[in-house]
Amino acid sequence: MCGIIGFVGSGEAAPVLLDGLKRLEYRGYDSAGVAVSGADGINMVKTIGKVEELVKKVHECDRLRGSCGIGHTRWATHGIPSDINAHPHMSEDGKFAVVHNGIIENFTALRSEFEQKGVKFQSETDTEVIVCLLAYYYDGDVKKAIMKTLSRLEGSYAIGILCADEPEKIYAAKVASPLIIGVGAGENFFASDITALVSHTKNVIDLDDGEIVEMTADSLVIYNHAGKPVEKPAKFVAWDIAAAEKNGYEHFMLKEIMEQPGALKATIEPRIKDGWIVFDDIDIDMTKFNRILITACGSAYYAGCVGRNVIETLCRIPVEAEVASELRYRHPLVDEKTLVIVVSQSGETADTIASMKECKKLGATTLAIVNVVGSTIAKLADNVIYTWAGPEIAVATTKGYTTQVAVLDMFAMWAAEKLGRISEEEYKSLLVDLMRLPERAQRALDLSSRVKKLADKYYDRSSLFFIGRNIDYSVCLEGSLKLKEISYIHSEAYAAGELKHGTIALIEPGRLVVALCCLEELFEKTVSNIEQVKARGAQVLGVALENNRRIFSEADDVLLVPVTNKLLVPVIEIIPLQLFAYYVARKNKCDIDKPKNLAKSVTVE
Repeated sequence: MCGIIGFVGSGEAAPVLLDGLKRLEYRGYDSAGVAVSGADGINMVKTIGKVEELVKKVHECDRLRGSCGIGHTRWATHGIPSDINAHPHMSEDGKFAVVHNGIIENFTALRSEFEQKGVKFQSETDTEVIVCLLAYYYDGDVKKAIMKTLSRLEGSYAIGILCADEPEKIYAAKVASPLIIGVGAGENFFASDITALVSHTKNVIDLDDGEIVEMTADSLVIYNHAGKPVEKPAKFVAWDIAAAEKNGYEHFMLKEIMEQPGALKATIEPRIKDGWIVFDDIDIDMTKFNRILITACGSAYYAGCVGRNVIETLCRIPVEAEVASELRYRHPLVDEKTLVIVVSQSGETADTIASMKECKKLGATTLAIVNVVGSTIAKLADNVIYTWAGPEIAVATTKGYTTQVAVLDMFAMWAAEKLGRISEEEYKSLLVDLMRLPERAQRALDLSSRVKKLADKYYDRSSLFFIGRNIDYSVCLEGSLKLKEISYIHSEAYAAGELKHGTIALIEPGRLVVALCCLEELFEKTVSNIEQVKARGAQVLGVALENNRRIFSEADDVLLVPVTNKLLVPVIEIIPLQLFAYYVARKNKCDIDKPKNLAKSVTVE
């Protein structure tokens, strides 16, 4: 999604805004801009392309002077990427400038209303109606104009506002889009993401939906939807700025792949107390549920597919995994006997939020598995388990996914024990393997020294397949997604047994098939599928446990992963596939951390 930042302080605003926009680049964007309020009114610079281009334009502009400003990185939704459609947007009279994340769902009707009043719109965006409303309602009272404007908007938004009549003040407001306030010494900020602020302050305030903030360099007032001041204490965010830096790695994605042993340790260890898994912050009576529904989008959904296997196996309760964008429109059959597990890295995924709201409305109990503390999903859910993966900057998730799977594994064990479906002996044995996941993740990295050579061998394939059975198939889904989203190579994941039901027609000489063979009880079945594709000329890259010698006689090339419990191996099995995707994309000179057409947090349908 887009990124926004606002600053008011004693120094020049433009350098602070540009630095913040650089730190927000990972969210995905196609244009960028800044506006600064000064003695001669509001001045604006914006451009299509990268923040680097914006920096050049700003340096060439001598009008961008002032200590109060707003900035934006835009990902095109309404209107093509262009300088005109880029944010900020300014009212015709020059009184207001606005940056906006989200979607104004009734913008067509509002635009038509103002066109009938004679307003000439400059852009194709939904955002421009916001500045029209502000200018229309402004009578000298900015807060009043903002409140009237917000009352007309339908949809989601995080908005930053400048008014030329108040050159040392900025305003911000939000509904259903992330926005945080940064509290500094003689300076204040707002941003869509903490990464834009941590080099300046670690004291932040989470805004709730409907709230408006009014900021100067030395003051900060938050108003509720009725315009009444509310007290909200700042909290300290323990994010080191180094966590948002590459620390010598060529890309954030590679850094985050390598961070997975540490991320898994941070996720698992604090929850093990006296030999048992303990979730301090959840209050769930598992005996009241006859069904579990996991819902999410993208990689989080694929984590849910792994979780479905593990929970069902250990708890012996029906579990479904549903894509949130489909579930929200499917009139789901959930009630008070359904536990809905909602998985999201950012906690701001629009379709997942909508699905959770629908399920809550129908009486379901909700459990969120998220990484970002204070996110929308975390606030809406009845119970929350945080993954504690730390900041993830690359658009393509890696440690976010593996920590989600680890939490689902822990939840499955916790729930099975509460239901009396697992013996103490089996529980303790599985717990030992769970606690060894961080070291086994490191072993998986150590075993992946050949991945780069294999990427060099296979990088030029135009299409390939991932195949596996049972829990291996669930991992195939994520492995395939990693490759396609950062290398732009067509890739499909198939349940290995389904190949013969049509898809095998696409197997031809030279086609690469990645075969996951880590589930030992189904190894022979997967070998049969390997033989079928090889008979048609395919090349096979096998992924198997490191004690498996037979795989070398079946596959053309092999990646090995450390031996662990079959229910936990997906956490480890994905690591060489992440590295394979990374090195294929690198060989193809792709923009790995910011893949085309993708955003880190998808907050629109």
